[in-house]
Amino acid sequence: MSSRILEGKVGVVFGVANKRSIAWGIAKAWAAAGAKLIFNYQGERLKENVEELVAEFGSDVLLHPCDVTKDEDIAAFFAKVREYTPKLDLMLHSVAFAPKEALEGLFVNTTRQAFATAHDVSAYSLVALSREVAPLMTSGGSIVAMTYYGSEKVVPHYNVMGVAKASLEASTRYLAYDLGKQKIRVNCISAGPMQTLAARGISGFGEMMKHYQEHAPLNRSCTMEELGATGVFLASEGAASITGQVLYVDGGYQIMGM
Repeated sequence: MSSRILEGKVGVVFGVANKRSIAWGIAKAWAAAGAKLIFNYQGERLKENVEELVAEFGSDVLLHPCDVTKDEDIAAFFAKVREYTPKLDLMLHSVAFAPKEALEGLFVNTTRQAFATAHDVSAYSLVALSREVAPLMTSGGSIVAMTYYGSEKVVPHYNVMGVAKASLEASTRYLAYDLGKQKIRVNCISAGPMQTLAARGISGFGEMMKHYQEHAPLNRSCTMEELGATGVFLASEGAASITGQVLYVDGGYQIMGM
């Protein structure tokens, strides 16, 4: 496999918050494989972080604000993208959020608002972004979303986020069906637990990491480099007939019953 396997491809990356973001790990791998990238940032608070990170790709990287819960923001973002490039090949969706109180205590106590927020940010945003990106993928393309095992089995404290990730994975399948005619593939990477900003908000995260070390066949979760390599594979011709799938990069934990 050529190390510049994505040479000539252009991608949009949603969800970089800091250098520990999975989105950043995959973006770096895409760039190293030759892709030219465009980034969003969520609000002024994160702008400086993202600016500093993407500076390593040069001074001409397009970086534009986009709150994925606002259709007008999404439309404005893609209007900017169209000024920059007539065509896209790749999109990474690494966006998820639930109110902190919804990730503590019992799932049964999830409020209507917390449920709606988690699904809007974490699942519906993939649908909204895919609708905008599809017309730009004129030669087909690859859409990659990030998910987690809490979508299919109960992970204590993951609560409403697990339900939202289940919605994300189902959305991936329906999008794969809709967009397949345009040779656009839509897949999820299900990453094992990692020390990210989002993970630190989950109660009992340290115990979760220890559990993976003790129970996963490879006695560990995964690394950022491994997630990056999987992201490059899904973006490449090597994955040309893979769509609507969830690929587990988790040390094998998902196969275990006990």
